[in-house]
Amino acid sequence: MSVRLLVFDSGIGGLSVLSEIRRRVPEADIVYVADDLAFPYGDWEEAPLRDHIVALVGRLIERFSPHAVVVACNTAATLVLPALRAAHSIPFVGTVPAIKPAAERTRSGVVGVLATPGTMRRDYTRALIRSFAQNCHVRLVGSYELAPLAESVMRGEAVGDDAILAEIAPAFIEVEGRRTDAVVLACTHYPFLLDRFVRIAPWPVAWIDPAEAIARRVVSLLGLDETPSMIGVPGVAYLSSGGPWPVPLQPLLANFGLSPKDGGAL
Repeated sequence: MSVRLLVFDSGIGGLSVLSEIRRRVPEADIVYVADDLAFPYGDWEEAPLRDHIVALVGRLIERFSPHAVVVACNTAATLVLPALRAAHSIPFVGTVPAIKPAAERTRSGVVGVLATPGTMRRDYTRALIRSFAQNCHVRLVGSYELAPLAESVMRGEAVGDDAILAEIAPAFIEVEGRRTDAVVLACTHYPFLLDRFVRIAPWPVAWIDPAEAIARRVVSLLGLDETPSMIGVPGVAYLSSGGPWPVPLQPLLANFGLSPKDGGAL
């Protein structure tokens, strides 16, 4: 089956999800869109952000005719999935905080969730905690800085350990003699800092990245055959502004099998 997927994120963090999809379904034709005009989403109020994303994704669906859309952004997915599903008949796969896997994996019962402020505030996130982590102490940490720091690292810019540690440290707590032993990466940018997290964390924890589960969901929804590989059909990457991709990011896109395209504002 020839399938086209639209993978959408506020920035380039969604590449962490795209890489797992490409590994499992290398024959998929992938269009990646980074909403650089609106990045970072954490700075937006809910209503205007919802309207912006729903309108933009609608234009993208009309332009690219995907078989499915992957919203590779926790902040967006926890806000707009119901509206998108109501407006369009194609499947949507969202990226939501991996609280259930963390609750299943923790032994101490103390779980940290690294997120953007928008994801941290969502009722959706708190509903996940009520549904799957009632017996856990969950520390939600909303960072305005961590996603931009990840983007800087991905662009090859120097970012000091102290700046990163300041953002992740609040997720490491002790509760009645029990310490955090699982941390959810509730933003698709964060896996690109994972090696730094592991090195500078106050103590070892399990880092929970939902990318693999998202890729499995795509495969299941579309009835695809998995052929794990790092070689796939070349994809394209657009910025919502229609501007050129920054030169430092172009080798990164190539690593994920994407060619940067200037196609006019989306």
